[in-house]
Amino acid sequence: MATLLRKIGLIRLHDRDTEDPKHQQGSRKVAKQAGQSQKGGTKHCGAGGDTSILGTPEIKAKRASDVREKKAPSKEGKEKQQLQQQQQQQQQQQQQQQQEKQPKQHPQQPPAPNRQHCTQVRTRRLMKELQEIRRLGDNFITVELADDNLYDWNVKLHQVDKDSALWQDMKETNTEYILLNVTFPDNFPFAPPFMRVLAPRLENGYVLDGGAICMELLTPRGWSSAYTVEAVMRQFAASLVKGQGRICRKAGKSKKAFSRKEAEATFKSLVKTHEKYGWVSPPVSDG
Repeated sequence: MATLLRKIGLIRLHDRDTEDPKHQQGSRKVAKQAGQSQKGGTKHCGAGGDTSILGTPEIKAKRASDVREKKAPSKEGKEKQQLQQQQQQQQQQQQQQQQEKQPKQHPQQPPAPNRQHCTQVRTRRLMKELQEIRRLGDNFITVELADDNLYDWNVKLHQVDKDSALWQDMKETNTEYILLNVTFPDNFPFAPPFMRVLAPRLENGYVLDGGAICMELLTPRGWSSAYTVEAVMRQFAASLVKGQGRICRKAGKSKKAFSRKEAEATFKSLVKTHEKYGWVSPPVSDG
């Protein structure tokens, strides 16, 4: 029985496969689609590149020619570029000609508020110093404004060391004081004043041609805004004695007055010399 049942089952399965056309067609379609998919896949990969039509060097050459065609400007574009360049050159030439015609501008001066501030500082400082000098009343120095100008002082030095030869000369010649002129620049007290001897005519004592005074304290290098006019005059009185200053008594020369122009030139020269060799006090014999 078992063998019979097996045979019957096998026969039925065989008949079903051979007799059912739908089943056969379905299996054939599946096989056909699988084959087409494989062929299509290979065909798709081959169609993706241009190697089947043109080689790699040919493709590069073609692409380069396309780029050249895009970059190469047309005749109209070239003409426009040339016109633009010519117009730019003409404009530049016109601007240069206009600049040459215009007058040269001088360096700009500091703004008015800064100058006004400096003037106020200088004025307040000098007014304060005038009041202090008059308040002392020790008869060491007295001040008079030259032509009522607050920034131009005539200072009278009444006293020097009474044991010095200069003091003896002052007594013998009836010289009551040594007269000096002091002018204050716009940026005083941050810059030193210019000071020179007016009378009498002195020799040695660090007083040079024109009445210029050889003192480092009166240079920008040695100056300090803390120095007062009184302190400067005391330093000058000490330098006169240290340098063995004397009143000139030579005939003809003693009557020759000091000049401001000569004093300014001498002061500039001595400042250059001392900046080169240093501010070492020279020997007494050299004045």
